[in-house]
Amino acid sequence: MAESNLQQSFFDDRDLNNPLASRLRPRTLDGYVGQQHLLGEGKVLRQLIDQDRVSSMIFWGPPGVGKTTLARIIAGKTKAEFIDFSAVTSGIKEIKEVMARAEKSRALGDKTILFIDEIHRFNKAQQDAFLPFVEKGSIILIGATTENPSFEVNAALLSRCKVFVLNPLTVEDLVELLKHALQEPKGFGLQTIRIDDDMLGMIAGFANGDARVALSTLEMVVLNGERDGAVTTVTREILEQCINKRSLLYDKNGEEHYNLISALHKSMRNSDVNAAVYWLARMLEAGEDPLYVARRLIRFASEDIGMADSQALQIAVAAYQASHFNGMPECNVNLAHAVIYLSLAPKSNAADVAYHAAKEDAASMLAEPVPLQIRNAPTRLMEDLGYGAGYQYAHDYAEKVTTLQCLPDSLEGRQYYRPTTQGREARVKEWMERIEAWRDEARQKEKE
Repeated sequence: MAESNLQQSFFDDRDLNNPLASRLRPRTLDGYVGQQHLLGEGKVLRQLIDQDRVSSMIFWGPPGVGKTTLARIIAGKTKAEFIDFSAVTSGIKEIKEVMARAEKSRALGDKTILFIDEIHRFNKAQQDAFLPFVEKGSIILIGATTENPSFEVNAALLSRCKVFVLNPLTVEDLVELLKHALQEPKGFGLQTIRIDDDMLGMIAGFANGDARVALSTLEMVVLNGERDGAVTTVTREILEQCINKRSLLYDKNGEEHYNLISALHKSMRNSDVNAAVYWLARMLEAGEDPLYVARRLIRFASEDIGMADSQALQIAVAAYQASHFNGMPECNVNLAHAVIYLSLAPKSNAADVAYHAAKEDAASMLAEPVPLQIRNAPTRLMEDLGYGAGYQYAHDYAEKVTTLQCLPDSLEGRQYYRPTTQGREARVKEWMERIEAWRDEARQKEKE
């Protein structure tokens, strides 16, 4: 059982009005939890901060892992002027004012570090406004973002910044943080709080790597705890009420969007039906457009199943229509139906491979003429030029197949579609082999 001890402290009482996460924000690297791959002894970022030699950089990571805190620690150690800039409240006018100040400081030999929280919220024009000042060295830019910089930061600006990836905090990191909050005077150290260690573990697990969520949850359960004089007890019932719903991390236009649809696609491709249904649920419960998911299923039906089970395409299209008619949440079972079917269907990428092979030839032979025998001849002139000469109408033949050459001469004999032996495609393979055998025999007779 973790229990905070009564301690005396003379910090400003007004701090108690701030959220717990704000009150406990560390001011030095010694109090910073997590990110040992960047801040451990001998690590590059640790050395840059300790030596006050930071260069332009971007901190990329999910919410609540310490991006802003790390920037504030740098602010406390650097001899440069540190300007805190918010992408939410600042525009071009504010950017120009800050840049003018930075230019004056540079002329006097002073450095300016500009920290931009949520840099992904700046549009291209706003980001471009920083570029010349970063290039000249007027400012050292430090950006923080929850979005993949590859998508959200201009390539020119990104190329001048070192990207440091901050990882979600581990359960152990968060439990350490929660215990510190119970002992720290600016936390609950001046109160007696009784809460079991396994409950701290539950809060840490619920927080999903987010220190802010962990501390906010702890604050909520303590405020709702059972009081008996000077002692506050947090029960399991109170805890369960406070963490009854997890907020799923999801950005519908950023990297996590692509990560999850990739996970769904690859789980279906691997015929892992349980994983596929899980990733589907992750996307839908996080607010993904069901029609987007349905469109991806339609693509999958041809890309990864194809002729092995042509009904898969019909199922996927039907799921799209059902999702359009029903909407969320009713269409979730329609999509689950399709995902299960596609996951368990026999797999073949032969159609996808065939198209890409043909695409390469088509791109390199754009001027290859259509053979005369399969051209239309709607005018007398075209007939005189040989359009349609030698055309063989398949329906006039018993086998419904002819020896007609339909590929250009330079591609004669090229095979793009190579059926597999999976599912119904095995029968397609047999049929193609019969057709080719018939053609070979017929062409041999034509030569005799």
